[in-house]
Amino acid sequence: MAGTGERTQGTVHVIGGGPVGLFLAALLQSVPGQRVRVYEKRPEYTRTRMVMLAPYLLASTIESYRADTIDGQDVEAIFDRVELETRLAYRRTVASDLRTLVDEWTQGFVPLNTIERGLRELIQSRDGGDVEFVRADLAADAALDLAEPDDVIVDCTGTHAVLRDVLAVGDEPGTRGANTWLLNLEHALTITFLYDAPFECDEFCKYYKNLENTGYKFIPSVKRTSYDGDVTHVTGIVSISRTEFEAMPPRFNGTWLRENFPRIATSMDGFINRMQQQSPGNVVGDLEVTRIPLDVYHAWNTTSRGWHGSGLDHALARTPVFLLGDSAIGSPYFQSITLGFECAFHLAGHLANTQLPLGAVFDRYETFMNQQWLRVYMRSQMIKHNKDLLQVVDDTNGLLSQLHIY
Repeated sequence: MAGTGERTQGTVHVIGGGPVGLFLAALLQSVPGQRVRVYEKRPEYTRTRMVMLAPYLLASTIESYRADTIDGQDVEAIFDRVELETRLAYRRTVASDLRTLVDEWTQGFVPLNTIERGLRELIQSRDGGDVEFVRADLAADAALDLAEPDDVIVDCTGTHAVLRDVLAVGDEPGTRGANTWLLNLEHALTITFLYDAPFECDEFCKYYKNLENTGYKFIPSVKRTSYDGDVTHVTGIVSISRTEFEAMPPRFNGTWLRENFPRIATSMDGFINRMQQQSPGNVVGDLEVTRIPLDVYHAWNTTSRGWHGSGLDHALARTPVFLLGDSAIGSPYFQSITLGFECAFHLAGHLANTQLPLGAVFDRYETFMNQQWLRVYMRSQMIKHNKDLLQVVDDTNGLLSQLHIY
């Protein structure tokens, strides 16, 4: 494989200036002599949906890193302890101004564009570092044309990644799905609303507040029900059929839902009524509804490692490419910004270490991303299975049909 000695520090081209791309740029900005260019097609940041970063982003010990009750054991089983210690040690070197921002965002819910604007303003306010912002909407060929010798490209363009499928080695790279494994778990509505009183919803709440709902159950996410100041942000999903999914627009409000799918709206209103009995209060404004296919996916190749040394005359055989964030891995059941930030920590550390040969960087990043994929896949399947059990918890035969017992 090419790159067996010390690497020369070229420009890192970050394709996609969303939260993960900006976070990577902020990390690399602290590396002496590192040049970074961030390419983003949007003229401004307008996405206001609420997100929450996982506290383990700021973990200082292995115990706090694997404290998550859902996948803490998975972390222990997948990641070597020495490897985790190395990653945590690197995170402790992150610039204090960036760490302060992340610490603030892990305290509760925050609008997505607040993260994006905060990161961009931080980058622009720093005295040092060579970061340039370029407004551009790049296709795969144009992105690859950016690279000069010793440059690196990082694709942070999300679910519909620009470079993911071109990483499949072959004579005709870029075939749709060539480098992507995808599983559709279900179709659903993501429903978000604001509530002017404190409200928390655990598994007992999810069951009893849906007890009278038939056919449709609103399942709030524990990590997406959070009280900030005077308002609780509640986000959850309602499973729907593919036919219903195809009959709906991508986004709509509660009024449209009541007019066009009254049975779903009735179940939603029933949940809210029982919620009000527990914590008296009112919904602020209307429901925000998004229809989504709940897909879990990953890239078989998260780098251009397969192209290097292939003997093929292609830009990918000369240019190191890395997939980051939703470009590499995605799951519907938890917000992936945390995962993107986690992987950015890892990649930035490797890119900053020019003593590490390119081949080693490829190998370590591919291994790390495969481990993250195992973690994401196991977590997603467990959540989906538990949701299926909740749907039939009062039906003994239906419950037994969902169980797989030795």
